[in-house]
Amino acid sequence: MSADTRPAEVSVSGLGEVDEPAFSGLAERHRRELHVHCYRMLGSFEDAEDTVQETFLRAWRRRETFQGRSTFRAWLYRIATNACLDLLAKRRPEPATGGEVPWLQPYPDRLLDELPAGDADEPEAVAVARETIELAYLVAVQHLAPRPRAVLILRDVLGWPAKDVAELLGDSVNSVNSALQRARAGMREHLPAERQDWTGGEGDAGTRELVRRFTDASVATDVDGLAALLRDDVRFSMPPTPGLLVGRDKVVNDWIEDGFERLEGLRAVQTSVNRQPAVAFYLWQEREGAYLPLTLDVLRITGGAISELVTFHGDRFARLGLPERLPADGTE
Repeated sequence: MSADTRPAEVSVSGLGEVDEPAFSGLAERHRRELHVHCYRMLGSFEDAEDTVQETFLRAWRRRETFQGRSTFRAWLYRIATNACLDLLAKRRPEPATGGEVPWLQPYPDRLLDELPAGDADEPEAVAVARETIELAYLVAVQHLAPRPRAVLILRDVLGWPAKDVAELLGDSVNSVNSALQRARAGMREHLPAERQDWTGGEGDAGTRELVRRFTDASVATDVDGLAALLRDDVRFSMPPTPGLLVGRDKVVNDWIEDGFERLEGLRAVQTSVNRQPAVAFYLWQEREGAYLPLTLDVLRITGGAISELVTFHGDRFARLGLPERLPADGTE
C-alpha cells in the first residue's frame, strides 16, 4: 500500500493559517498508523508513543514547511521516520548475543484493529499486514542498522517509491535500492526459515484448540502436558530478561528449575497481540484477595505445535487492555 495513495487523505494545500485545534484534528486521525510505523522502527510500544508525540510537536512547529507537494499523511510519515532515526542515533540498542531483543514489547490487537482498512480486503495485503507486525518480524527488523531498517519499512511495508524514500533520507535512489537489498538479506538471515508454515489467528480451529490445551496445561502446572505441545526446536525468551533458550528439553528444564510445578493459584485470560495468540496469566495473592498479573505468553505456532514462546512481564497488562486483577470468583 503506498503512503501517498490513501483514499481518505484530506486535501491540504498549506498549514500556515491552520490553528492548533484544527491541526491536531488533522494529525490525530493518523496517530494509530504512525504509532505502528514507529513501533516497527523501534520495537518498543512506549518508545513509539513518545516518538509519535515528538512527531506531532515537530509537525506543528514546522507546519509552514508543508506546501501540499505530498499528502499530509506522507509528510507526517517523513517526520515520524526522522524522529525514529534521531532516537536511534542517540541511543541505538543492540540485540543480545543470542539474538533476542531485550527492549521488545507487545502490541495489542485491539489497537491494531484501529488501523485504517485501506486495501485490507485483498488477501496479499492482509498477509503482509499480519506478517509485518508479528514478533519474529519485529525482532528481525531490530537487527538492521537504522537507515536500512527505515528503507525496508518504507519500501516493503508502506510501499513508498524509491525516489520518495531517497528524498526523505537525503540519499540517491541507487543508495536506497542498495540499502533495501542489504535489509532484505538481513531479514532472511534473522527470520525463521519455516515462516511460510506458520498458522495464524483466532479463526483457525487448530490454533484455538492448541491454545486451549496450552492454557489448561499451564493453569494446572502440567509440565509434561506443556512439553507435548512444544516443537523439538522451540525457542523461548522473556524480554527484557536476557537469554534465549532453544530446544524443548532446555526450555522445560528451565521451567522446572524456576519452580513452575510448585506454582499454585493460576488463572488465565486468552488474548492476542501482534496478530498472534497469547495467554495472560494471573497468580493468586492472598493479601490482595485477588489474582494479580504474572506473565503474558505469546505463541508462534508451526505445523500444529508451538515453535516459539515469548513471555512478557505482568507490567505490560495495563497497556494491553487486560484486567489488572481478577477477583476470587474468577469473574472480571
